[in-house]
Order: sequence, then C-alpha cells, then structure tokens
Amino acid sequence: MSATIYNDYGRARVGWFFGLSGLQVGAVTAAVFPSIIALSRGAVLEFFALAFLGALTIALVVVPVKGRSATGWLVSLAAFTFGTMAGRTRFRSRAARGQESALAVPDLPGPLSGVEVHEGAPRGPQQARLAIIQNHSTRTWAMTAAIVHPGIGMADPSTRHRHGLGLAELIEMSARTELIDELLVAIRTVPDDGAERTQWVSKHRRDGGPQLARRINDELQEALSSGSVRTEAFVTFVVPEGRLAKEAKEAGGGLAGRAQSLYMLAGEVEAQLKSSVRMTEVSWLTSPALAAACRTGFAPGDRASIVNALDAAARDTGVNAEVPWALAGPSGADSVVRHYSHDAWNSVSSTLKLPDKGMLMGALAPIITPTEPGERRSLVVSFPILDQARAETKARNSEFGADIADGLREKGKVKQRAREREDADKVRRLDTKLARGSALTQPYAVATVTVPKTVRAGEAGRRLDSSIRRAGLSPLRLDLAQDVAFAASTIPLGVSLARGTK
Repeated sequence: MSATIYNDYGRARVGWFFGLSGLQVGAVTAAVFPSIIALSRGAVLEFFALAFLGALTIALVVVPVKGRSATGWLVSLAAFTFGTMAGRTRFRSRAARGQESALAVPDLPGPLSGVEVHEGAPRGPQQARLAIIQNHSTRTWAMTAAIVHPGIGMADPSTRHRHGLGLAELIEMSARTELIDELLVAIRTVPDDGAERTQWVSKHRRDGGPQLARRINDELQEALSSGSVRTEAFVTFVVPEGRLAKEAKEAGGGLAGRAQSLYMLAGEVEAQLKSSVRMTEVSWLTSPALAAACRTGFAPGDRASIVNALDAAARDTGVNAEVPWALAGPSGADSVVRHYSHDAWNSVSSTLKLPDKGMLMGALAPIITPTEPGERRSLVVSFPILDQARAETKARNSEFGADIADGLREKGKVKQRAREREDADKVRRLDTKLARGSALTQPYAVATVTVPKTVRAGEAGRRLDSSIRRAGLSPLRLDLAQDVAFAASTIPLGVSLARGTK
C-alpha cells in the first residue's frame, strides 16, 4: 500500500453464503421451503403460486437498490409518507409564526429539534464560556471547535503519511478515553462575500486620494471576491449520556460535573489536534459563535451582515452583534424526497462510497470546491468509534462469518471471487490489529451542495455527484433523509447518521 493511498477498509458485514448474511439466508430459506413442500405433495398449481410469492420475497429481502434492500426502501417510504401527512417534515419557526419565546432557547428544525446549548464555566485567559451541546433526542453531549489546517495539497508523500498517522492517533486517543464515541470533521466552502476586505478598505481609504488608485482597488476587490472562496472547518466530539453520567459523578454531578468532564476531553482533543494532526489553530466555540455558525449554515448569505455587526460592536459597545439561538435556525424548512429546502436555499446531500482500489489522501478537494457562483459546498467525515468489547465482538463475528462462507463455498464447490477473498483477508487481519491496541471505526462521509432557490436543486445535485466522481468515489443520493444529511454535514452540532445503528 502506498503511503498516500488508504485502502485498508472493508465491508461492514461479510455475508456467510453468496454475500448473504445469516438473517437473509434464513429469510430465503423460509420463502423457498413452502414451495418445496407443495411440490413434494404434487400440488403443481400451489407450487407455482408459492414459488412466485417466494421469489417476490427473496427480491424484497436480497436485491439491493441504491444501497438498501427493497424492504428497507418500503419501510423508509412509509415512514416518510406518514411524517409528511402528519406535518412532521415541515418546520415553521416560532418567530415566523409571531410566537414569543426566550431568545436563548434554540428553535431548530427536524433532527436538531432536541438540541439545547449550555454555557460552561469560564475558561482560559479570556474567561470564555464554551458551548456545551446537549441533544435530548439522542441523549448525547458534544463540543465543537473551529480549526485551521495548512492543508496537504502541496505536501509530499511522507508528509501526507505523517498526517494520516496523526489522524489514526487522534482516533485511538479518543477510544482510550472510553467516553468519546464519535468524531466529526466538517468543512464548509462558500464563495467569498468580501465583507472583511470591504471593512479594511473603508478604514484605510483616505478622502481626496488618487482616483486611479481608488479605481484599481475597487476593480481588484471585485475580481478577487468573484474568484475567491472562504473555507470554514469544525471538529466535534460526541459523548453519550450513559458514559458521561458515570464520569460526571466524580466531578459533582449535574450540568457542572458534565461540563468539567467535557472540558477535560476538549483539552485532550485539542492537544492531539495540534501535535499529531498539525492543526495551527483550535478554537472551542462559545454559545454566540456556535449560534452564528448555525445561522450561516442555514443561510450562507447572512454572513456579511454578521461580520459587519461584529465590526460595529468592536467600535461601539452598545451594538449587540450576537445571534440569538431563537433566530439561529431557518424561518421555514421543508424536507422533500430528494432535497432539503430552508429559507431561500435548497440543499442536496449525497454520501460517498469508497472505491475498492483505495483513496488518495487529499482526493476530496474537488468535492468541497464550488463550481458555480453563489454555491456552497459542505462535507463531513465522521468517525464512529466502537469500544474495545464491541470491537472484539464484531471482529469475532465477522471472522466467524468469513469462515462459514468459505466452508459453504468449499462444500458447494463454488469458486471464491477476488473481492470476496480480499474482504475475508481484511476481516482476519482485523483481530490482529485490535490485539495490538488499534481502535475500530466505521467512517462515513456526507457531502452537501447549497444553492439559492433561483437555481434548480436537481441541477446542483448533479454537479455535486459529478464532483464526487471526479474525486474517484461514487455518490449515493440520500433520498428520504435529506434533512438529517444536511444537519450532519453543515450544522456543527454533532448530528450523526450512525447514531441509530450503533
């Protein structure tokens, strides 16, 4: 394996026989058995009727359709239809409905509706109160930091290899805490609105200066703003309530005890980010900063007004530049089958399917690069971390499944395909890596494109899929789950797609 190619991953589940899991084999057997009994009794018409029903059942259970079985699609479609009829897929904020509410209480749609943000104890020389994110729906706690990294676009293979090792060390350190069960790294790339440069020019431009210099600066600003992009990056760690409650008892319990435990974890993660991953800046977000990040996530066009308000607040202490949590979300949002609509924007999300040949480090750059004016790209790479006991159980079950599959193929004289052989070898190597202290993670990535409603959402989605294919991966549109995918990839509040499956 090349130092800059990552291909040491396999399928989450290895089928026992012909790629089928034990549950699928049981379903196939149950579907075929009645027709065999009918044939043994000589009931030909009954045999054909049962055989047809059995074939239909097998198709529903076995045949994959865009990453899911037909049964999975039917269940998801039924749930989505019921939610639409019940009005659960449509959101209208309390402010838009004219209802009074506390400004500090978040008013967020869908998968973010259970989020509550607390302020921790003062920390650091500036005595900043960091934001503690509590999600009542998933019973988790999280903290988010804004990060700055020099990038690896011009790095040589050895430097990329060291960054890869640093990321592995960060994941293993998180697993050793026995508290963190997921790390999310999110990137948002949006065309530069030129707000900072406009402020700089207004402060340094002198009245009565040379008109030629003034015109050159104006033309330069217009050219740079139209061709520049601004990148924001966040890292979020998530801790389940079941783990944190035990740790918080030693710190006094309650919110204060949980905040103290999360602060300690934040210190460990920050040290690892700066040392191993080579982050140049790690800034844990306060509640106002996190609210502003959420607001610009839902409405990218609001960033310039927020920057101007912050500049005015620096000159006049009477100006309130903070975004209240009651207004941090959209005024209205609608989740449809193939995209997510929020305020004056539409977002389309796709997950990334890793190629069998491996992926080059830094290959995700085309995905987060906007291709059209006014377009925003977002990407989250999530690392759900399994604890040691569950990791060893999963490795043992996967190895047992691989052994059973090999035995069945040998008895049935079925030739093993190269892909199946490679998956089985990776499963057998997994136990050795766990014995050496490595952590087991099941990473996934979700990319989102956000465009104004004047642009067709389907066209933007096709551009995103094209960028994913250009990066060497395969896109898979997250139909029926666009709202959750948008929240996970764009809003840095610790929303996970793997939370319900862990």
